[in-house]
Formats: sequence, structure tokens, C-alpha cells
Amino acid sequence: MCAAIKSRGVEVNSDLAEGAALLHDIDKGLPPDDPYRALGHGAAGAQWLTDHGYSELAPAIRDHPVNVIGNAASYDEWAASQSLEAQLVAYSDKRAHQDIVTLDERFERWFKRYPDNPMEPIAYERFQRLERELCEMAGVAPQDVRRLAWVNQTSAFR
Repeated sequence: MCAAIKSRGVEVNSDLAEGAALLHDIDKGLPPDDPYRALGHGAAGAQWLTDHGYSELAPAIRDHPVNVIGNAASYDEWAASQSLEAQLVAYSDKRAHQDIVTLDERFERWFKRYPDNPMEPIAYERFQRLERELCEMAGVAPQDVRRLAWVNQTSAFR
């Protein structure tokens, strides 16, 4: 997405977006009793990275969880508060599972897991809008979003 966006003349910090995308769930690797965990998913990873000298990645990691966009007052408010790189990390997280999945597939799992959560349908609509905006910016259709070539070639987890 970063390369496609850049090719269309939009400035994006690929190193930041890709680094944050790779580390967005870093707090999930912390021990269960680690004090950072009390901050909640996203915030814990952002604080850990800040405390370890990688504060430039923190905003994109802090704000990637589905509840951040779902609980924002509006999509416009959320989008205005996020860098392009942070938006790319949030979107990438929703499209990635063991492989690239559609937003429909990803949210279907959440709807089944949390059927009574009123935030989920709101987040789903907002991520659909984010997808439209980012894909338009990149000049690609959602079904054409792919992993980086080096991930496809070397990943033992595909």
C-alpha cells in the first residue's frame, strides 16, 4: 500500500508504517503479569516502544485496535487524529489474519465472538470507509491488496 500510495505522489513514511505494522501487537508478547498490560492492547505496546526508544512508532501502534475507531465520536474525528501511517497500520491489521482476508471475513469473526457489542458494527462501517479511502489513494481495489513480496517468498507461515 505504501509503494502504491507513493507512486501516486502522496507522501508516506514507509519505514514508519511498515515498522509499526510489524510491531503493532508487540504487547501481546509481554508476560501476562507485565505492568504494561494494564494499559490495554495498543496502549501497552505503544508505551513499551516509547520506553525502549521507539516513540515514533507509538501513535500508530496505540491507535490500531478496532475499539479505538469504533469508540471515536465519528470517523472524521478519528481520521483527523491519525497520520496516514497510523491509518495504514489500523487497516492492515484488519486485513491480516494468517493470510490476507477481507474486512467482511475479519469482522464476521468479531460479530460471532462479540454478538452484543454495539461498537463492532460502527467500527465495521468505519473500516469500510477507511478501506475505500486508502485503496482509492493507492489506486488499487481491496481484492488486489497483497502481502509484501518478501513475505510471500520467505514466510513459513503462509
